[in-house]
Amino acid sequence: MNARAPRLKHLAPRLRAIFTLRNLRWALAAVLTLLLVLDLAFPPPLPKSRDTSTLVVARDGTPLRAFADAEGVWRYPADAKTISPLYLQALLTYEDRWFWRHPGINPWALLRAGKQMLLERRIVSGGSTLTMQVARILDPHTRTPWGKLKQLLRALQLEVHLSKAQILDLYLERAPYGGTIEGVEAASWAYLGKSAAHLSQAEAALLAVLPQSPSRLRPDRHPEAAQRARDKVLARMAELGVWSADEVADARIEPVVARSLQQPLHAALLAQRMRSAQPRAAHIETTIDSGLQRTLEERVAAYFSQLPERTSAAMLVMDNTTLEARAYVGSVAFADKARLGHVDMVQAWRSPGSTLKPFLYGMALDDGLIHSESLIVDAPQSFGGYRPGNFDAAFNGPVGAATALRLSLNVPSVDLLERVGPARFAARLGNAGINLRFPRGTQPSLALILGGTGARLEDLVGAFSALNREGIAGRVRYTPQDPRIERRLVSPGAAWIVRDVLESNPRPGYGVGTFDTGNRPRVAWKTGTSYGYRDAWAIGSTRTYTVGVWVGRPDGTPLPGQYGAVTALPLMFEVIDSLPRQAGDNALRSRPDSVSEVEICWPLGIAAEQTPAAMCQRRFPAWVLDGVVPPSFPEREARLWQSGRMRFQVDARSGQRLSPGCEGHPQVEEREIARWPALASPWLSVAQRQAQSLPPLASDCADDGRQSDGVLHIEGLNDLATLARAPGAQHGPRLQLRALGSEATIEWLLDGRWIAQTQGTRTFMRDFNDAGEHTLTALASDGAWTRVRFRVAN
Repeated sequence: MNARAPRLKHLAPRLRAIFTLRNLRWALAAVLTLLLVLDLAFPPPLPKSRDTSTLVVARDGTPLRAFADAEGVWRYPADAKTISPLYLQALLTYEDRWFWRHPGINPWALLRAGKQMLLERRIVSGGSTLTMQVARILDPHTRTPWGKLKQLLRALQLEVHLSKAQILDLYLERAPYGGTIEGVEAASWAYLGKSAAHLSQAEAALLAVLPQSPSRLRPDRHPEAAQRARDKVLARMAELGVWSADEVADARIEPVVARSLQQPLHAALLAQRMRSAQPRAAHIETTIDSGLQRTLEERVAAYFSQLPERTSAAMLVMDNTTLEARAYVGSVAFADKARLGHVDMVQAWRSPGSTLKPFLYGMALDDGLIHSESLIVDAPQSFGGYRPGNFDAAFNGPVGAATALRLSLNVPSVDLLERVGPARFAARLGNAGINLRFPRGTQPSLALILGGTGARLEDLVGAFSALNREGIAGRVRYTPQDPRIERRLVSPGAAWIVRDVLESNPRPGYGVGTFDTGNRPRVAWKTGTSYGYRDAWAIGSTRTYTVGVWVGRPDGTPLPGQYGAVTALPLMFEVIDSLPRQAGDNALRSRPDSVSEVEICWPLGIAAEQTPAAMCQRRFPAWVLDGVVPPSFPEREARLWQSGRMRFQVDARSGQRLSPGCEGHPQVEEREIARWPALASPWLSVAQRQAQSLPPLASDCADDGRQSDGVLHIEGLNDLATLARAPGAQHGPRLQLRALGSEATIEWLLDGRWIAQTQGTRTFMRDFNDAGEHTLTALASDGAWTRVRFRVAN
């Protein structure tokens, strides 16, 4: 026993050490287990993607509109890669120099802060690290020792779960900046009106210090206190040699000037539309040009500020090359309840008025129905009971297709649509991206070309771009991720001809050659006004951009006196003239190989070289497609003379017409005349009417059914009469009128404007109140007509 005693004596310390180590391990294991259990029981309240607000930005990153999160907080996405390096330097130097090294808490900083508080009996400097500040942001605590302990534990927990970079990004995105503003990016836009990626040293220092006391240091309310706090940061940067003394001195000169807190609100309706399409997205990039958007919003608001209550407007600017929207104004003022500013009229279904006419003429060119100068009659006509009239109630008689399109004449367009087919026309438009909306249970009719359907501004803009995209229409793209959807609308040749026609239409107030417009872009433009003045349109396309403007009331009530050429067109031209220019915007476009210039003759409408000189009464240079020169349209009604060549025989001695089988005339000659459409007769010159008149039929020949132009007689008013107001009458001379000589439908025109319709010899009453010279025309649907001239005395 005595020999073993020394050995046991030496083993005792070792055994105690072993047991102590085991206890420490057990203790450490117990602590780790406890921490793990606590971590599982109380996981860190890390933010989820749905907790973030949504920021919609322009193509350059400028915020257009921010949508608050579920708690009403405005927060923009931010991370260390997108924030100015100057801000990161100021933040880490002033707030937490050892951020990248400590485990979430800095004991030395805590001891220093505690010592200073004991000595000064007030808080001199904080001991919180950025990790601890993030812990407090994510899980607010009370200002008690237990609350501070909770913050320390949360900070350690964050360091275990997240990387340093992730913790820093949380701070950048969620640091408090006063009010409902969180994060440096939101604060930079709210206070400085710029991105946190482009901060000066003075601005970086200001934003770095604001979260210390966001209410007391808000620069919009307390600029002096904010400047003093900023200068402390600048002094620290110079003291530690992060920034040079000269840089800090320059930064001190910069005053603290902050605008009042306001969230960006540009392209508000587009932003709302994009957020609805991506409700969980935190950051949505659009194709909008931020500077152009702001400018056009201000211009639209000022331009339409004098319009009546409940009037709104919409505008869309699209880049023809990329199909990307560059400006989107969905209403006059988003927050204006009186003008229903919350209704997005860019995507609203409205009557398109006459804006579809260019596509109809393009399709008719492709079908070989017309060339640019095809003869079409603008006169009162009935199309299966549908009787369209022109906007100004006047008629122009025989016109070329190009003139009919430029003047937006209704009768020629309905005439053309009947030949193309309303259902086929609507289907072609739908395939190209213009989805028309018709009342339930109805089919496309002739009225659609005058606005008897529904269309959207964005679809019309995409389709009009086809005029400068070789006939290919495109769907407007609002984000870089939107697919390119393109469909052929018309052939390149038809697009070129229609564009040339519309570009040659002078701007209102600018006669051809009266002003130098050489420095302005060439614009293919068209206006439209729906029935009852409910919608006013102006759409124009240049080589680079297509611009659409709509004006009206979202509730669909009329807006008397406001129509496309007066209300929408001036603004459209202002916008086009202000858009960025590119080389060639005002240059003539090269002609496609499928388009050629041919001289044609009226009334036949065919090439002059194929027309006998006697039948070529009017000559025009015309654009034709694929070498096809279609003749003038024939009359619709069989009882009318067919326009075109008419061959007949005459007696060579008397000149009288002979009918088939008429004998006893030894010398017979073959003659030929060119006939004008019967409804064009009132607008023809005396020489033109004589050139198409048939000689009288020989008395010994049987009736051949070919009669000369029918002649009406107006009863109730003599030619060259003077009318005077009856003594004491409250109205002008009142006449009862009727036309004799035809049982067909009679259209009555006063100075070229429609005033009445009668059937056969039925009468109608009319007051003639306007003094001066006038012309009254009666035109029957079978081609018979007459006119009288008269004067109304003062």
